[in-house]
Amino acid sequence: MTSLARSIGAIAVVLVLTATAAPSPVRIAVFDFELDDATPAAALLGRATSSAASLDKAGNEARRELEQSGRFRIVDVSGADDKAAKARSLRNCDGCEARIARQLGADQSLLGIVRRATQTDYYVLILIRDARTGKIIDQQDANFAGSEEGWPSGVRMLIRHQVLAQ
Repeated sequence: MTSLARSIGAIAVVLVLTATAAPSPVRIAVFDFELDDATPAAALLGRATSSAASLDKAGNEARRELEQSGRFRIVDVSGADDKAAKARSLRNCDGCEARIARQLGADQSLLGIVRRATQTDYYVLILIRDARTGKIIDQQDANFAGSEEGWPSGVRMLIRHQVLAQ
């Protein structure tokens, strides 16, 4: 084999390896899930009827699913110095989570909202934005039945079957 043929062969191997290499994971800031409690009980009592711990479990499940997919690397949001993030009211700030994510070094932001319709009926909404532009990249939602103990399972199913399926 000539030296030219070996060089061409080596270049071809490098090109094949480069073309098949997996893209680097997207850095995503997954903010704490928020609750929109529209239950009759919440209206009657004048306060949410769900626990923050249930929302935390849902957010942790989202982080775990995204990280395990290999397509995302989770950016820690605990250092976010923003009142809306700390108060779990990012859903009311018209996309400010993208700016916060960019400040934290993320490429994308994920905002999750659990909308509780009744004590046994809830919706999960996931909004993913580009951290540089604030543009919505993906928006998924689904309706689930069950108590708040099922929220992590609903989040997992939504991410697996709708967010990661794309």
